[in-house]
Amino acid sequence: MSNGMADPGTGLTGLRRYTWWSLIGLSTFLLVYSVSSRIVEPDVPVPVRLAAVIALAVTLVAIVVSAGHRLPRTEGRAYGGPPIPWLAAGVAGAVLLGGILLVRREYGVWSFAPALTVSVVAMFLSGRRRLVLITSAAAIAALLGGFVAAVSHHQIVFAAAFPAGLVLLTGWVNLGMLWAWDLAERLNAARAMAAQLAVRDERLRFAADLHDIQGHHLQVIALKSELAARLARTDPRRAAEEMDAVRLLATDALRDTRAVVQGYRRVTLEEEIANATSVLAAAGIDARMDLGCSPDRLPASRRGLLGLVMREATTNVLRHSSARHAEISYRVADGQARFEVANDGANDGPEPGTGTGLRTLAERIEAAGGEMTWRREGARFVVVARLPLEAR
Repeated sequence: MSNGMADPGTGLTGLRRYTWWSLIGLSTFLLVYSVSSRIVEPDVPVPVRLAAVIALAVTLVAIVVSAGHRLPRTEGRAYGGPPIPWLAAGVAGAVLLGGILLVRREYGVWSFAPALTVSVVAMFLSGRRRLVLITSAAAIAALLGGFVAAVSHHQIVFAAAFPAGLVLLTGWVNLGMLWAWDLAERLNAARAMAAQLAVRDERLRFAADLHDIQGHHLQVIALKSELAARLARTDPRRAAEEMDAVRLLATDALRDTRAVVQGYRRVTLEEEIANATSVLAAAGIDARMDLGCSPDRLPASRRGLLGLVMREATTNVLRHSSARHAEISYRVADGQARFEVANDGANDGPEPGTGTGLRTLAERIEAAGGEMTWRREGARFVVVARLPLEAR
């Protein structure tokens, strides 16, 4: 059995193979068994034998072809609807074969072909229609078997009950295998979707990290370049120092970008606070630190998240405000770390619920069990992030 894709470690390929061959194998065995020991007897006329063999072949081929449409052996290919001509041929063959055996009073096997064909047709129907078809076929099989037995004065109960029970049992078994098949397909589709979502999430994470790094560094580079341009005529030495700082920032940005691509970079709160102090001071902003305790109690991953908050808040101060003062505070209370960055001069800062960088960070902090909010109070803009000290 060939598949368009392999399913390493999932067992879905084996389940498909088992379902396919179980259905075809069961159908072949029951059909051949119903004919082999009944039609080949010497007292059976040759034309009847020939008709039975033809009916057997047509029924079996129709079942195989119909099952191939409903249970495609190529992964990801939909069955595309019932093959009406083949189903009709299967029904005709099953009726002829079952009729031949019923006329010969073979009450135990005459309903094999009709029962198998009914179960195959039911595969293409919805739940309620499927139930109606199987129960109706069971009732008709019981009436036919019971009528012929009554006319022939044979065992009426057996002749009526066995065909009906066989129709119900065959439908139960074959539709049960169909259910297993469909479940395997849905699980495989869910697995593929989960892989796609994982790739998407990783791309979003990479984009967010790249945005944080490039946005922060480029903003500072633009600020220092503007300062150097203003100082070029009045204080060339200071302008050269600022351009040296720009060069170092560009080198850091390149190094950090490469590290993100390689997956090695880790952001820490301590480094980001130190960087923010330097950058804000260079922009003429008085940044005051109020660190009630060391962030060492937080796991490295959570310190990294708060470091990203510090970076994004610094970028917003530089980009969306004409701030003269900023306050940065860190506190631990009730098992939670609270980190706050506030600034004045908020002219057009992002309103609550807006801002791509802040929204992305809020989602990551919520995923870690914390909460991040931001608000503007007149000319004052405040960003607050809370994280539990321990993972939940």
